[in-house]
Amino acid sequence: MLEPMAAADTDRTFEEYGLLTESCGLLDRSERGKLALTGSGAVDFLNGQVTNELAGLRPGDGRYAAFLTHKGKMLGDLRILAAGDDPEAPPSELLLDTERVALQALFDMIRRFKVGYEVDLHKRTLERGLLSLMGPGSREVARGAADLQMRAEAGALPETEHAHIRAWIAGRPVRLIATDAAGVDVLCDAADHDAVRDELQRAGAHPVSEQAAEIVRIERGRPRYGIDIDDTTIPQEAGLNERAVSFTKGCYVGQETVARLHYRGKPNRHLRGLRLSAPAAPGEELRLGERPVGHISSVALSPAHGPIALALVRREAEPGASVSVGEDGASATVVELPFAP
Repeated sequence: MLEPMAAADTDRTFEEYGLLTESCGLLDRSERGKLALTGSGAVDFLNGQVTNELAGLRPGDGRYAAFLTHKGKMLGDLRILAAGDDPEAPPSELLLDTERVALQALFDMIRRFKVGYEVDLHKRTLERGLLSLMGPGSREVARGAADLQMRAEAGALPETEHAHIRAWIAGRPVRLIATDAAGVDVLCDAADHDAVRDELQRAGAHPVSEQAAEIVRIERGRPRYGIDIDDTTIPQEAGLNERAVSFTKGCYVGQETVARLHYRGKPNRHLRGLRLSAPAAPGEELRLGERPVGHISSVALSPAHGPIALALVRREAEPGASVSVGEDGASATVVELPFAP
């Protein structure tokens, strides 16, 4: 039985979960790592470093990608936003957004390999704020928060994930970015963060905790670098090929391993969901019979699905298999992702 304080925390998290699934929650993600690339060689340079196709990007386009070691292991993942004044011209700036834990590796990779390219690297983590609108009411809130003169443009928010437009909120310039599940990320100057946040709340967004947002993420089966995946992971193991990898682009670091595994092999591990018999903790070992097959990474108590988790598990633990969890007699059923669309 939960202690009173823990029960109160759970009730509050479940209320926030309701906002994220029924209306619009607001989560501050300004701590994510942010860089920018400028210069005529920025696209060509980065295209040779990341897994997705960047050639042909125009302002307003965006991509999700990974950057790898030469052996195809992930050093991190990132969102790439093409920015510029002329929508028909190549971008004048690439905005890069990554997990904070991967920021140094991304910075080091760029600084090391940009030699010979017309590329300038800029730090943006402390200079930019990032606010995430999550839930089915996100677009309505974004339109309502945009200044009157911008509402026509904000009403045409792009549908494609990572596509983006410029707008103004509370008189401040922002970038509205389409995310998965009809969400909207709002990128602004750090100095404008509080004014933009307040206007989003006036338009109907409700602040939520990261704990509530994590429930939704886990239900949807979206892995986080540094939690579910790390520098031992190949993109296919994490189910990222469709979202983050192009198999028709030119060469990039780690391509040989990624392509060989895709066309000729089978990954030894897969990112799977776990329906738990009881709450468990990250790091607990999973066993199929007596054989270890993985460790729990993310866990959540979902109002819709009960205790659930994500884990990279060996391929012999197929969906439908029952695995033991930890040392306390708990078990879990391995399932395909997502738990919820």
